[in-house]
Amino acid sequence: MKFVDEAKLKVQAGNGGRGCVSFRREKSVPFGGPDGGDGGLGGSVYLKAVEGMNTLADFRISRTYRGQNGEGGSGNDCTGHGGDDVYVPVPVGTVIADLETGEQLGDLTAADQSLLVAKGGKGGWGNTRFKSSTNRTPRKAGLGLPGEKRELTLELKLIADVGLLGLPNAGKSTLIRAVSAARPKVADYPFTTLHPNLGVVTAGLGRSFVMADIPGLIEGAADGAGLGIRFLKHLQRTRVLLHLIDIAPPDPTQDPVKGARTIVAELKKFAADLAAKERWLIINKIDLLEPKEADRRAKEIVRRLRWKGRVLLISGATGAGTDALKQAVMRYLEEHPRASSVPP
Repeated sequence: MKFVDEAKLKVQAGNGGRGCVSFRREKSVPFGGPDGGDGGLGGSVYLKAVEGMNTLADFRISRTYRGQNGEGGSGNDCTGHGGDDVYVPVPVGTVIADLETGEQLGDLTAADQSLLVAKGGKGGWGNTRFKSSTNRTPRKAGLGLPGEKRELTLELKLIADVGLLGLPNAGKSTLIRAVSAARPKVADYPFTTLHPNLGVVTAGLGRSFVMADIPGLIEGAADGAGLGIRFLKHLQRTRVLLHLIDIAPPDPTQDPVKGARTIVAELKKFAADLAAKERWLIINKIDLLEPKEADRRAKEIVRRLRWKGRVLLISGATGAGTDALKQAVMRYLEEHPRASSVPP
């Protein structure tokens, strides 16, 4: 299924039921008076986050959701039956906004969390409500109020603990295949990853984290070039970024250091908070070089980047260094637990 992370939909809450005009007719009660009941409430529309749903693809087919109308009131002061509410399932991590105003209505970051997006209309008053000392036989009732109507935009931001970023063909998909059960496409040409992939990485009994792989970034991505910029938002919820660098690019003229600087520049253009996030340098494909040469090149890359953070050397293809990487990431996540509220 094609990955879909943005969608539009219409929601229409149910209308309130009409109030009733009725009068009591009882034996030995010559002046029974009004007994018309109120109309029922219209059904509201909610969005509810559910586990196991990973895209917004369903909204390409069904784009309109309506709450049930409330029933009209009846005699004997009986209120009409309220309309049933509608709960629309969405993936965990969905951000909801009003299409017309752009106002963000909510962010569903946990399973079973729900958000009211269209409130049902109030039922109309029955004629009992209009009774007064000067009007003992009211012959009017209120109409039910219409339910709220809205057009919404949905945007999915995946909730992962670790995010992978780098140039196309840096080995991100190979790494996530090596450390998890995710099986993204891998090939010897750029842009094999066309949509984000998630993998659960196990680092011991009862210890695991979620890793996200997004399409590779290129220069000018913040201005719309390439694919990766569209999915950078999925890295905003991560706690640590792994910046992969190809230690031995197939094109000898390709400079890994220049590529790394390009990635950092695009992060800063996209969002300052993303550029400031904890980021590790992961030098990949060390299996393509002799150990001494790989160590020399890695030190040269670190020196030229003036890198002060954590550096790890791995090979996603052979698995070399990946166990140490998993354990280091797991320790970091345990020492830096996610805040109770997930950042937008």
